[in-house]
Amino acid sequence: MNRNKNTSTADRTFQLNKTDFLPLLIFAAIFFMTWLFMHGVDHFLALTPEALGKYYDFKWIIIAHITAGGGTLIFGIIQFWKKLRTFSWKLHRIVGFIYLLAVLVSSTCALILAFTTTYEVSWAVAFTLQIWAGVWLSATIIAYYMAVKKRFKLHHEWMVRSYIITLGFLISGFALKIHFIQELGKTEDIQSPLFWMGWSVPLFIYEIIKSSKTSH
Repeated sequence: MNRNKNTSTADRTFQLNKTDFLPLLIFAAIFFMTWLFMHGVDHFLALTPEALGKYYDFKWIIIAHITAGGGTLIFGIIQFWKKLRTFSWKLHRIVGFIYLLAVLVSSTCALILAFTTTYEVSWAVAFTLQIWAGVWLSATIIAYYMAVKKRFKLHHEWMVRSYIITLGFLISGFALKIHFIQELGKTEDIQSPLFWMGWSVPLFIYEIIKSSKTSH
């Protein structure tokens, strides 16, 4: 009995090996890109009219949106580490719940901004962000609902969709910093197509890959 107990305990020991190199590399890359993204909006923390501009009247909304958004990027990617998931389902659920709360906060704040201050940029950008935040929130809620119903295959698929939409913030954000893209026109003119590209194209590619696997 003691031997079996010891064996069970040993099996649950969390140990890293060569197969964990790629997941850890991906986590490190996401963490670094999230840090760069967050570092780029540090000036908002001054909470002055000069730093916040049109967001001043919504300063706590924009701060909550950015902070929670950074949390979704970090906690979201942790969900997909199979070793951590199988090691502790309890930990997986806790991390998943934190991701859910972060998406709820960030997406709700994004919708508030998209229906208010973003119209100062343009109608097209405001509408784009309204759809983006709405799809992000919907996909995440569906993923959570599937987990509650114990339909874990669908839960995983919707979590992938949710996180792809999450990554759209990084993809479009860094794309806007590329020099030749900046030369395509005014920022307010190129933001909308880049925002659509940031999440819809990766999501479409995922659906193609998933469908090709299903057909086999």
